[in-house]
Amino acid sequence: MSTSRPYTLRVAGELRARIEAEAAKLECSPSDLVRRAIEQHLDGRKLLEGSERRHLRVTEYMQVALDAIIRENHPELRETLVLEADRRMKLHHGA
Repeated sequence: MSTSRPYTLRVAGELRARIEAEAAKLECSPSDLVRRAIEQHLDGRKLLEGSERRHLRVTEYMQVALDAIIRENHPELRETLVLEADRRMKLHHGA
């Protein structure tokens, strides 16, 4: 006896068409494709979270190291670099 239960999901027309096209290409049902995609997302999320934490830690380390080097060797450039970083954040990230 199957333990699966129905789950209703609404998707926009364009996404539905993409799901159906991909399912046809893979010769499976749209339901099977969506199930696989959800499983892959949930299983992969654990790995991604660890990788993201590592990436953030490495980035923070580099920032601290660069700041220490600039403070020691080029303190006159620090304020200019901070202002340029702020300008680029606004330009590229809207922050």
